[in-house]
Amino acid sequence: MSNTLCVQWTIVPRTAPQPRIACSHCRCVRPFQSSGKARLNANGRKLDAWLIYKCTVCDNTWNRTIFERRHVRDIDLQTLAALQTNDPEWLKRLAFNPMGLKAMEVTEFSDVTVRKKLLSHALDVTYLSIELRLPLTTTVRLDRLLASELALSRSRIQTLESDGLLSTVPSGRNILRKSVGDGLVVLLDISDEPGRGRIIDAASRQVNG
Repeated sequence: MSNTLCVQWTIVPRTAPQPRIACSHCRCVRPFQSSGKARLNANGRKLDAWLIYKCTVCDNTWNRTIFERRHVRDIDLQTLAALQTNDPEWLKRLAFNPMGLKAMEVTEFSDVTVRKKLLSHALDVTYLSIELRLPLTTTVRLDRLLASELALSRSRIQTLESDGLLSTVPSGRNILRKSVGDGLVVLLDISDEPGRGRIIDAASRQVNG
Protein backbone atom coordinates (compact mmCIF):
# COMPACT_ATOMS: atom_id res chain seq x y z
CA MET A 1 0.00 0.00 0.00
CA SER A 2 1.31 3.45 -0.95
CA ASN A 3 0.20 4.87 2.40
CA THR A 4 2.29 2.36 4.37
CA LEU A 5 5.55 3.47 5.95
CA CYS A 6 7.98 0.53 6.20
CA VAL A 7 10.77 0.63 8.75
CA GLN A 8 13.26 -1.83 10.18
CA TRP A 9 14.19 -1.83 13.86
CA THR A 10 17.35 -3.61 14.92
CA ILE A 11 17.05 -4.46 18.62
CA VAL A 12 20.43 -4.65 20.36
CA PRO A 13 20.37 -5.72 24.03
CA ARG A 14 22.81 -3.89 26.29
CA THR A 15 23.30 -6.33 29.16
CA ALA A 16 23.91 -10.08 28.85
CA PRO A 17 22.15 -12.54 31.20
CA GLN A 18 23.93 -12.96 34.54
CA PRO A 19 23.89 -16.36 36.28
CA ARG A 20 23.62 -16.21 40.07
CA ILE A 21 26.27 -18.45 41.59
CA ALA A 22 27.68 -19.16 45.05
CA CYS A 23 30.85 -17.09 45.11
CA SER A 24 33.59 -18.78 47.12
CA HIS A 25 35.21 -15.44 47.89
CA CYS A 26 32.08 -13.51 48.91
CA ARG A 27 30.65 -16.64 50.61
CA CYS A 28 27.18 -15.96 49.24
CA VAL A 29 25.26 -16.08 45.98
CA ARG A 30 26.28 -13.33 43.59
CA PRO A 31 25.52 -12.40 39.96
CA PHE A 32 28.37 -13.21 37.57
CA GLN A 33 28.95 -11.41 34.26
CA SER A 34 30.90 -12.46 31.18
CA SER A 35 34.48 -11.23 31.07
CA GLY A 36 34.50 -11.45 27.28
CA LYS A 37 37.37 -13.93 27.50
CA ALA A 38 37.55 -17.65 26.78
CA ARG A 39 39.83 -20.41 28.01
CA LEU A 40 40.86 -23.22 25.66
CA ASN A 41 42.63 -26.30 27.01
CA ALA A 42 44.13 -29.16 24.97
CA ASN A 43 44.53 -32.74 26.13
CA GLY A 44 46.08 -34.51 23.17
CA ARG A 45 43.68 -34.09 20.26
CA LYS A 46 40.74 -33.31 22.53
CA LEU A 47 39.81 -29.80 23.61
CA ASP A 48 37.91 -28.17 26.47
CA ALA A 49 36.60 -24.62 26.20
CA TRP A 50 35.00 -22.26 28.69
CA LEU A 51 33.65 -18.71 28.73
CA ILE A 52 35.07 -16.95 31.78
CA TYR A 53 32.64 -15.09 34.05
CA LYS A 54 33.48 -12.80 36.97
CA CYS A 55 31.63 -12.02 40.18
CA THR A 56 30.15 -8.54 39.88
CA VAL A 57 31.35 -7.74 43.41
CA CYS A 58 34.82 -9.28 43.84
CA ASP A 59 35.91 -10.46 40.35
CA ASN A 60 36.15 -14.09 41.47
CA THR A 61 35.89 -16.24 38.32
CA TRP A 62 33.55 -19.00 37.15
CA ASN A 63 33.95 -20.98 33.93
CA ARG A 64 30.88 -21.60 31.77
CA THR A 65 31.40 -24.75 29.72
CA ILE A 66 31.33 -24.28 25.95
CA PHE A 67 32.34 -27.89 25.25
CA GLU A 68 34.37 -30.63 26.92
CA ARG A 69 36.60 -33.39 25.55
CA ARG A 70 35.71 -32.45 21.96
CA HIS A 71 38.03 -33.88 19.32
CA VAL A 72 39.65 -31.11 17.33
CA ARG A 73 38.35 -32.54 14.04
CA ASP A 74 34.77 -32.16 15.33
CA ILE A 75 35.12 -28.42 15.94
CA ASP A 76 34.36 -26.14 13.01
CA LEU A 77 37.18 -23.84 12.00
CA GLN A 78 35.26 -20.65 12.75
CA THR A 79 34.58 -21.70 16.34
CA LEU A 80 38.17 -22.81 16.86
CA ALA A 81 39.54 -19.55 15.47
CA ALA A 82 37.17 -17.50 17.64
CA LEU A 83 38.30 -19.32 20.77
CA GLN A 84 41.98 -19.09 19.90
CA THR A 85 41.77 -15.34 19.29
CA ASN A 86 39.14 -14.48 21.93
CA ASP A 87 36.99 -13.00 19.17
CA PRO A 88 34.89 -10.36 21.00
CA GLU A 89 31.80 -10.56 18.77
CA TRP A 90 31.67 -14.37 18.86
CA LEU A 91 32.04 -14.41 22.64
CA LYS A 92 29.44 -11.65 23.01
CA ARG A 93 26.89 -13.72 21.06
CA LEU A 94 27.66 -16.66 23.31
CA ALA A 95 27.20 -14.57 26.48
CA PHE A 96 23.77 -13.42 25.26
CA ASN A 97 22.69 -16.99 24.43
CA PRO A 98 20.90 -18.32 27.54
CA MET A 99 20.85 -21.95 26.38
CA GLY A 100 23.90 -22.93 28.44
CA LEU A 101 22.40 -21.34 31.56
CA LYS A 102 18.96 -22.96 31.53
CA ALA A 103 19.50 -25.06 34.67
CA MET A 104 20.66 -22.05 36.71
CA GLU A 105 19.10 -19.05 38.36
CA VAL A 106 19.70 -16.25 35.87
CA THR A 107 19.00 -12.54 35.93
CA GLU A 108 17.93 -11.35 32.49
CA PHE A 109 17.73 -7.75 31.32
CA SER A 110 15.40 -6.01 28.89
CA ASP A 111 17.41 -2.82 28.31
CA VAL A 112 18.01 -2.38 24.60
CA THR A 113 19.23 0.03 21.95
CA VAL A 114 16.95 0.38 18.92
CA ARG A 115 18.51 1.24 15.57
CA LYS A 116 15.94 2.39 13.04
CA LYS A 117 16.14 2.25 9.27
CA LEU A 118 13.61 3.61 6.79
CA LEU A 119 12.76 0.97 4.16
CA SER A 120 10.17 2.86 2.15
CA HIS A 121 8.55 6.29 2.09
CA ALA A 122 4.88 7.20 1.89
CA LEU A 123 3.15 10.52 1.26
CA ASP A 124 0.11 10.16 3.51
CA VAL A 125 1.02 7.55 6.10
CA THR A 126 -1.90 5.70 7.67
CA TYR A 127 -0.21 2.31 8.18
CA LEU A 128 3.09 1.28 9.71
CA SER A 129 5.04 -1.87 8.91
CA ILE A 130 7.81 -2.48 11.44
CA GLU A 131 10.28 -5.29 10.78
CA LEU A 132 12.22 -6.41 13.88
CA ARG A 133 15.78 -7.69 13.68
CA LEU A 134 17.63 -9.24 16.64
CA PRO A 135 21.34 -9.92 16.23
CA LEU A 136 21.39 -11.08 19.89
CA THR A 137 18.82 -12.69 22.18
CA THR A 138 16.76 -10.30 24.31
CA THR A 139 13.88 -10.65 26.77
CA VAL A 140 12.19 -7.31 26.06
CA ARG A 141 8.44 -7.76 25.61
CA LEU A 142 6.80 -6.62 22.40
CA ASP A 143 4.27 -4.35 24.14
CA ARG A 144 7.02 -2.63 26.13
CA LEU A 145 9.14 -2.15 23.03
CA LEU A 146 6.30 -0.68 20.97
CA ALA A 147 5.12 1.60 23.77
CA SER A 148 8.64 2.91 24.35
CA GLU A 149 9.57 3.44 20.71
CA LEU A 150 6.22 4.79 19.48
CA ALA A 151 5.61 7.09 22.48
CA LEU A 152 2.34 5.32 23.28
CA SER A 153 1.12 3.80 26.51
CA ARG A 154 1.13 0.02 26.87
CA SER A 155 -2.63 0.13 27.44
CA ARG A 156 -3.05 1.93 24.11
CA ILE A 157 -0.92 -0.69 22.37
CA GLN A 158 -3.10 -3.42 23.86
CA THR A 159 -6.27 -1.60 22.81
CA LEU A 160 -5.03 -1.27 19.25
CA GLU A 161 -4.49 -5.03 19.15
CA SER A 162 -7.89 -5.85 20.64
CA ASP A 163 -9.55 -3.50 18.13
CA GLY A 164 -7.85 -5.28 15.23
CA LEU A 165 -5.63 -2.30 14.40
CA LEU A 166 -2.37 -4.00 15.40
CA SER A 167 -1.30 -7.39 14.10
CA THR A 168 1.92 -9.33 13.58
CA VAL A 169 3.42 -11.66 11.01
CA PRO A 170 3.68 -14.37 12.10
CA SER A 171 0.77 -14.02 14.49
CA GLY A 172 0.60 -15.68 17.88
CA ARG A 173 -1.43 -15.93 21.04
CA ASN A 174 -0.53 -13.27 23.64
CA ILE A 175 2.13 -12.02 21.23
CA LEU A 176 2.37 -8.63 22.94
CA ARG A 177 3.39 -10.25 26.22
CA LYS A 178 6.15 -12.33 24.66
CA SER A 179 9.78 -11.47 24.00
CA VAL A 180 10.35 -9.99 20.58
CA GLY A 181 11.52 -12.41 17.90
CA ASP A 182 13.88 -11.95 14.99
CA GLY A 183 12.02 -11.37 11.73
CA LEU A 184 8.71 -10.47 13.38
CA VAL A 185 6.74 -7.82 11.46
CA VAL A 186 4.32 -5.52 13.28
CA LEU A 187 1.48 -4.02 11.21
CA LEU A 188 -0.24 -0.99 12.68
CA ASP A 189 -3.24 1.01 11.44
CA ILE A 190 -2.79 4.57 12.73
CA SER A 191 -5.29 6.28 10.42
CA ASP A 192 -7.47 7.41 13.34
CA GLU A 193 -4.71 8.08 15.88
CA PRO A 194 -4.79 11.73 17.06
CA GLY A 195 -1.00 11.82 17.37
CA ARG A 196 -0.36 10.22 14.00
CA GLY A 197 2.48 12.56 13.01
CA ARG A 198 4.26 12.02 16.30
CA ILE A 199 3.95 8.25 15.98
CA ILE A 200 5.30 8.31 12.42
CA ASP A 201 8.26 10.40 13.53
CA ALA A 202 8.98 8.10 16.49
CA ALA A 203 8.75 4.98 14.34
CA SER A 204 11.38 6.15 11.86
CA ARG A 205 13.63 8.40 13.92
CA GLN A 206 16.49 7.20 16.10
CA VAL A 207 15.30 7.92 19.63
CA ASN A 208 17.11 5.35 21.77
CA GLY A 209 20.82 4.81 22.26
